[in-house]
Amino acid sequence: MKKRPYHHGDLRAALLERAEQTLRERGPGALSLRELARDLDVSPAAPSRHFRTKQALLDALALDGFERLVDAIAASQDGADRTFGERLDAMARAYVGFAVANSALLDVMFSVKHSPEASPALGAAARRWIEQSLELVSTGQRRGEVREGPLDRVALTVFAPLHGYVNLAVGGVPLPGTDERGLDDVIASVIRGCRPD
Repeated sequence: MKKRPYHHGDLRAALLERAEQTLRERGPGALSLRELARDLDVSPAAPSRHFRTKQALLDALALDGFERLVDAIAASQDGADRTFGERLDAMARAYVGFAVANSALLDVMFSVKHSPEASPALGAAARRWIEQSLELVSTGQRRGEVREGPLDRVALTVFAPLHGYVNLAVGGVPLPGTDERGLDDVIASVIRGCRPD
């Protein structure tokens, strides 16, 4: 029987990369620390130095996902002089693009962050994503481009339709075949609904 090595360069990064590939190919139920060790040709105990449990691995995947999503949205917001509508359009496309490219990871991000075992770092990363959305609406309100009202309530009317669109897009629901499969219409509707009275 071949003895597997214990050390593997950057094993933590390799485990996360292979785990995300497994998520895409077979879903979270197929994740196993033992199987990841076998795939990476390390001893069965090696992953436990980085992830004590499968839940810890899922937590790390979700954290990485939120950090990447926050970065993607931040990159979409370059050019602070743009209008609320232009910034919302860029943010929505960044969010939808990330979600479609990482649908299995998105499922983990939104399920794991609600777990009682979720790390404080994961909670903080999820809050940064929410704060990006609130900042967009708040800036729009200050500029007079978005209707007045409690920030959280106005923001909900902005992001609930976008999150719903994402759920439809990654869930395989047939969407209109034009204008980026109907995203343009969703964004336009949200912008109209945000206009000051």
